[in-house]
Amino acid sequence: MSTTVAVRLNVNGAVHELEVEPRLLLVHALRDHLGLTGTHVGCDTSNCGACTIHLDGKAVKSCTVLAVQADGVPITTIEGLAPEGGLHPVQEAFWNDHALQCGFCTPGMIMAATALLTENPNPTEQEVRHGLEGNLCRCTGYHNIVKAVLDAANVKSASLEQHPEVTA
Repeated sequence: MSTTVAVRLNVNGAVHELEVEPRLLLVHALRDHLGLTGTHVGCDTSNCGACTIHLDGKAVKSCTVLAVQADGVPITTIEGLAPEGGLHPVQEAFWNDHALQCGFCTPGMIMAATALLTENPNPTEQEVRHGLEGNLCRCTGYHNIVKAVLDAANVKSASLEQHPEVTA
């Protein structure tokens, strides 16, 4: 007999009421129940970081969180990161710096990088490398990924200098 529980997932600003099995991983709720396939399933062991999302503003691997644990907690996925029709500065930097090849790790990498820049708006190269340790890329060798994160930090910093009234 399968038992389900009701959860309210607040994803990208929209509330979704779902009936799920208590053991359903958040990554599968996002992909299979809500159709948000930008959050990738890479390893099922929390090693690769392809499933990284923001849960209550913190980067987490959604394969390590049960959907019931996210009940009522704000969730941001790669689909909700940027304003509609635009790119987040980190997404723009990844594009400009060719920080992807196959693209499989890119959503998780971008989500980890945006959380890093929220906590540390002006990181050093070493701090970026350390901050992205939990996300694996099998294609790029990380050089352009690190460059993109540093470039996004510089763009954000320059924007705040030009417009100090902007805090986000």
